Amino acid sequence: MSSTAAAAAAAAAADAQNRPSRVPIPMPRGPPPPLRPTVSVDREKTCPLLLRVFTKTGNHHTIEDFAVRGKEPKDEVQIYTWRDATLRELTDLVKEVAPAARRKEAKLSFAFVYPDRRGRNVIRNVGLTHASGGRRGGDENRTLADLHFQTGDFLDAMEVELYNMPYLRSWESFMKKRATWISMSLGRQFTS
Repeated sequence: MSSTAAAAAAAAAADAQNRPSRVPIPMPRGPPPPLRPTVSVDREKTCPLLLRVFTKTGNHHTIEDFAVRGKEPKDEVQIYTWRDATLRELTDLVKEVAPAARRKEAKLSFAFVYPDRRGRNVIRNVGLTHASGGRRGGDENRTLADLHFQTGDFLDAMEVELYNMPYLRSWESFMKKRATWISMSLGRQFTS
């Protein structure tokens, strides 16, 4: 038994000597490379671009909604803006035309809709903002250029209304609602 173990150990050692050794990857020296420069646009001299924004409450539009060019969803807002516009600026503009986005608890989820290399539409989530200006998050200051926006892309803005879903605020109230749903579906009353 020990002779087979010794032979296996000798074979493993010989195999290890025949393998190329792993060379550590050298770490770059000096300071880290600078971050990608932010796009600064002189709004006085630069012509704005047309951003077609489609708003919807509850969930984003589907890819099928954008399948036929010229038959996009009807809830469109056309905004003339620049590549350095932030999601906060776009949120404020959407709030002017979408009543559901004006509520204090509302959030806006943004997604780009654009054709991929094969010509098929793709939806890519790019950020979430709060409708109220008090809770500024990480996505609020991201610009269209930072998000790799290209002229011609659509922007889909979904209005998330948490105030309509109070059972999501706490686990207890959710469980009470769940018990009510179960009892209604079974036609019985549960007592707690």
